[in-house]
This record gives sequence, structure tokens and C-alpha cells, in this order.
Amino acid sequence: NGISIISHVFKKAMKSNIGEVFVAAEDQEIIDDVNKNGGQAILTNSHHKTGTDRIYEALQKLGKSDIELVINLQGDEPLMNIEDIRKLHNQMIITESELGTLAANIKDKNLYDEKNVVKVETKESLENSQFPKAINFMRKSNVKTKNIYHHLGIYCYHVETLKKFVSLDQSQNETKYKLEQLRALDNNIDIKVTLASNAPIGIDTKEDFMAIKKIMEYKP
Repeated sequence: NGISIISHVFKKAMKSNIGEVFVAAEDQEIIDDVNKNGGQAILTNSHHKTGTDRIYEALQKLGKSDIELVINLQGDEPLMNIEDIRKLHNQMIITESELGTLAANIKDKNLYDEKNVVKVETKESLENSQFPKAINFMRKSNVKTKNIYHHLGIYCYHVETLKKFVSLDQSQNETKYKLEQLRALDNNIDIKVTLASNAPIGIDTKEDFMAIKKIMEYKP
């Protein structure tokens, strides 16, 4: 519909009405696109190994001292549900947690073997517990394992936890599985998980892009 993916994402973040929204990117092309579409953007270094490291640099450049929580909504998630974003934010406040994320039920069994769909295993089921701890994150998993969910591309950090996270070296599991959240678990930083209403398509492949394009262009 004439708007870039990243601009769809920041507009979705703004609609959640939680706080100020900034896009952190290493490419001037992205910065220009966001500014053109009415958003705020921060140009960051190109050496970052993970999105979390990029988020922290952007936070430092902002130079604001009154921020307690930072939500990292990943730039390939234009269909993230606004109420789910708010739910994660509220759970972080209520429970005074260090780090939280969202996950959804897996309805298609083929996704258990799909490496582009990250899975999370939780200590208790998300249906029975409001904000249980994550035990592990993986790219492939066994259908029969209990409490396995589809992990969504969003995190909410307490600022002090974000500082601690970026000060740590990448862990072996993080580099092996290419999952930055394993750095937190490997360093005893709890990640809490709350249940999302659905699992929106994130854009990892050209097929994902075409599927989202059809959804967004459909006018009933």
C-alpha cells in the first residue's frame, strides 16, 4: 500500500500508545523513509551483532534518564497485535520483571521443524500462568514436548537489564543457534513470557513477504 515494512512497524508501535517510538537502524535509507512517513529514527553503528545491542546504542544517543522500560519491537513484525504489545508492557509493570516477551500457540505442527520460526519452552503453560519463565529457546523442537510456543519478535527490558545484557559477551549457545535471547538465559537473566492472542507472520523469507503483502492489500 505504498508504505515500507519498517514504517508499518513503527506506526503499529505508535498506535499501542505506550511511549515514544524510535526506529534504530544502521542505514540512512531507512532513517529517511521513517522520517518521510512521520516517524522518529536514530542512525546507529553498523558493527552490532544483535538488535539488542543496536537498541542500547539508540537509547544512549537519546540521552534520557527517566526511562524505565524499553520495548524492542523487531522491524520485520508489521502485523503484531497492538493489544498484545500492551499486555506485555502491563505484565512487566505488574510483576516488576527484568525482561519479558510474547509467544503464541502453535497450531500448525509443521512449524516445530521450521527453523525460521523460533520456539520457546516455558516453565508452566501460558494458559495457566500469567508470566512464567522461559526455560529455553530453539529453532527446532519436539511436538510432544510440553509448553512449547511460537516466540514473537518483541522484548520488553528494564533499562538496567538492557545495560547488563549488552555488557555480556555473546554466549556459545547464542552464536551456535543464532538466538540472542540465549545470552540472557546463559547468564541467569530471567525471561518471562506472556501469551499473545495470535502468531502474526514475521518476515523471514520472500514467501513471508508475499503472504503479508496479500493480507495488507486485501480490502473486503
